[in-house]
Amino acid sequence: MEENTNKTVSVKERKVKGRVEIDIQRCKGCELCTTACKEHALALSDTINIKGYRYIIANNDVCTGCVNCALVCPDAVITVYRTHPKKKPVDITPENIKEQIQSMISPSK
Repeated sequence: MEENTNKTVSVKERKVKGRVEIDIQRCKGCELCTTACKEHALALSDTINIKGYRYIIANNDVCTGCVNCALVCPDAVITVYRTHPKKKPVDITPENIKEQIQSMISPSK
């Protein structure tokens, strides 16, 4: 019996996900970040930036937000943001915010 070798790898549900932003105009394409990324979320682009380097692009669907790529980047062009997909945003705005702002703008004499 033959096993199916073409299995599709699904993105597993994680508690924390990440979003990588790269300043592509400053990236020199050294690929240190691609070797540091355990999720293989970073790859070298086919196009070049204004300095003539092939820059790094990110696949944010598989990023876990581990920040390894940003730590090894010698030019500090990578920023990583962590998101919590299951947590709902909580509104922490006070109910009387308008009154508080109004009192700051025009304090009573």
